[in-house]
Amino acid sequence: MDIRIKHSKTARSLFLQCIWAGIALLIAGCASGGSGPKPTATLDEVIAKESGSQQEIREINTKLFASVSAAPQPKDYLLGEGDLIQIDVFEAQELKTETRVGARGFVTLPLIGPVELKGLTSREAEQKIEDLYRRKYLQNPHVSVFVKEQVSGKITLLGALNKPGTYSYLTRQHLLDVLAMGEGLSDKAGRTVQVRRTEENSPQPITYMVDLDALIKNGQSEMNLEIKGGDVVYVPEAGMVYVDGAVRKPGNYPIKTAMSLPEAIAAAGGFSTTADEGNIKLVRSNENGNREVVQLSIKDLRQDTKENLEVKDRDVIFVETSKVDALLYGLRLNIGGGIFGVGYQPPPQ
Repeated sequence: MDIRIKHSKTARSLFLQCIWAGIALLIAGCASGGSGPKPTATLDEVIAKESGSQQEIREINTKLFASVSAAPQPKDYLLGEGDLIQIDVFEAQELKTETRVGARGFVTLPLIGPVELKGLTSREAEQKIEDLYRRKYLQNPHVSVFVKEQVSGKITLLGALNKPGTYSYLTRQHLLDVLAMGEGLSDKAGRTVQVRRTEENSPQPITYMVDLDALIKNGQSEMNLEIKGGDVVYVPEAGMVYVDGAVRKPGNYPIKTAMSLPEAIAAAGGFSTTADEGNIKLVRSNENGNREVVQLSIKDLRQDTKENLEVKDRDVIFVETSKVDALLYGLRLNIGGGIFGVGYQPPPQ
């Protein structure tokens, strides 16, 4: 018992000594003004750098708004599955029809039968129906197509935009049009836009990546991707890497200081059970603005001497699957017309 009390008093005494020593150091530091690390930049330099970045965003937004097309008109609305439309034939009111566009894009009209209207504007649908009635039934028909309920035309804008959200897709629009719809880029925006799209013949979405510098600054108009209903347009913040394929959590991840490729893969949850660690692809923009695909393996990435070990803004890391059916499941690259597309179709469980 005496030994325990002695130890307890000794510990209490040491604790109090540490507290008084800390207070003494704090007082001494305040009295001397403190030394601390030496500054490496002035406040004016930091503000100038930040202002330069914001000025660059403002210039991009100015060019963006100047390049967008005119506001869409109701007659330009693209018909899609589920839309409720009313069709009037002025020369024959008995042919008036109210119907929905079916899952395969067709409507059924009196006398004519099934007619495919999906993907047509209201004006194009009117012309098509007029031509069909003119062939057999009416001499000079005039048709009106009125959209009573819009179901299919929606796009989603996410990320570093001034006004992200879900918008009605009224007509054929391109990437710059919908970025302007989101009121332009925010001050934190990076220089790559991702367009995620579900293709009809693909069970998994494909992500297209567009370089804004090449599109807006260099005027490469072929990169102004046409947007479709159902697309998700995402603008990552500056300093992001995109990890996809056979990883546990595919997506965009912020680049930390001196972040390596293995660390980027770890941020995405690491390799999945089907990953081929010897088949990793790095997609990176070169000094000319073109994208290059580099074949790597985890063995390569663990060699500190590799020059491409650290990730850069706008890098894409893709881990292939190790399944025998890798020809059917895995990376789908689309590098053409200035647009880079990457998609992943996982193997069956």
